[in-house]
Amino acid sequence: MGNSKSGALSKEILEDLKLNTKYTEDELCSWYESFQKQCPDGRISRSEFEKIYANFFPNSDPKVYARHVFRSFDTNDDGTLDFREYIIALHLTSTGKTRLKLEWAFSLFDVDRNGEISKNEVLEIITAIFKMIPAEEQKMLPDDENTPQKRADKLWAYFNKGETDKLAEKEFIEGVLKNDAIMSLIQYDPKKK
Repeated sequence: MGNSKSGALSKEILEDLKLNTKYTEDELCSWYESFQKQCPDGRISRSEFEKIYANFFPNSDPKVYARHVFRSFDTNDDGTLDFREYIIALHLTSTGKTRLKLEWAFSLFDVDRNGEISKNEVLEIITAIFKMIPAEEQKMLPDDENTPQKRADKLWAYFNKGETDKLAEKEFIEGVLKNDAIMSLIQYDPKKK
C-alpha cells in the first residue's frame, strides 16, 4: 500500500504527516521503520509507553504522568498509539507551535475529557509531574511551589479561580500566552536545571 521509500507506511498517512509536522519524508520513513521494529503490530500499548517514559526518567517515577500523556495522545481512545498518533505527539511536544502545545497541555490536564479543567485535575497532573522531579531538585524549588498542592494553588490563583470553578480551553491558552512564567507551573523539563 505504501511506496518504495516508506515500506508499509501508506501514502495518505505519509502526506498527512508531512503536511501537519515539520518532519521530512526521509525522517518519517526512518521513524516508521524503527517504529515497526519496536512495535511489529503497528501499535504502542499504554504499558509499553510507560516503559519508554521510564527510560527517559530513570531516577524518578514517571508511570502516572506517562499514563496521562498516553491518554492525551490516544486521540481515537482505543488504548494504543498508532504511528500517526505517535508522530503527531512527538511533533507537538518537541517542535509544535506554542498554541498547539498549549492545546495539548490542556488535553493533558482535562483528565475526565469534559472540555474543562478543575482544580482537582490540575492537582492530579502536577502530583504526577512531581513524581518525576528528583528529590534534590524539589528541595531547590521556591517555597510557594515546592509541593504539588502549592504549585496547583499558585496556578489556580493565577487564573483567578475559586476551588470549584472550571477552566475552559480558550481561557487556559489565552492565560498562558499572556504570561510565560505560568508555563513552568504546568510542566517539568529535566533539561532546565
